[in-house]
Amino acid sequence: MRGKINYIVFDFDGTIADTMDLALNIYDRIAPEYDCLPAGEEARLKMGRVRLQDLLREYGISRLKLVLLVLRIRKEMGKRISELKPVKDIRNSLQEIRDMGFRLGILTSNSIGNVKMFLENNDLSDKIDFVYSGKSLFGKDKVMTRLFDQEGISREEVIYVGDEIRDMEASVKAGIQAIAVSWGLCRWEIQNFLQPEQIAHSPGDLITCIQEIVTNKKFT
Repeated sequence: MRGKINYIVFDFDGTIADTMDLALNIYDRIAPEYDCLPAGEEARLKMGRVRLQDLLREYGISRLKLVLLVLRIRKEMGKRISELKPVKDIRNSLQEIRDMGFRLGILTSNSIGNVKMFLENNDLSDKIDFVYSGKSLFGKDKVMTRLFDQEGISREEVIYVGDEIRDMEASVKAGIQAIAVSWGLCRWEIQNFLQPEQIAHSPGDLITCIQEIVTNKKFT
């Protein structure tokens, strides 16, 4: 029983692609050029436990500087996209979700070019129906709304899957159901506090989480 859900939309970095170590390694290398502190192990641990805005404030990174850093990291990652690999076991889960009859999309702050190159390099292109890139770092709900308008999708049709606190907050603001994954940026304790519909601790858990949401009485 699928109810009204037709689309499963995924975050990219950390949820489908294992990008965390590469992004942080690039940041540590370029941080002195922007007069920023390197991440180090302490910052890497904090990234999963505090809000992005709070972490940036602690490290003295303004929004403008963050934009410059993100653009630089994205450019560097584009040169090393061949190094990126999918999260372990995500490939099988994506295929199984497709086999259930859902359309799969990616909504990301990464560039469309990087994402499509990653999908092609890892033989995942046939599993994803669309890729949408949004530029907002602190208003992902607005990016979601633009995606829905572009694809002609209603909020009732969507489940969003992400690994960050802002993913869950954006889903609430956008009025869509969400699944938090614990293998990316955020720890499941924080996600549990934010009360996503479901929490997946492995890619295999996504199937059960989707089924739980779809069969919920409010969708029948």
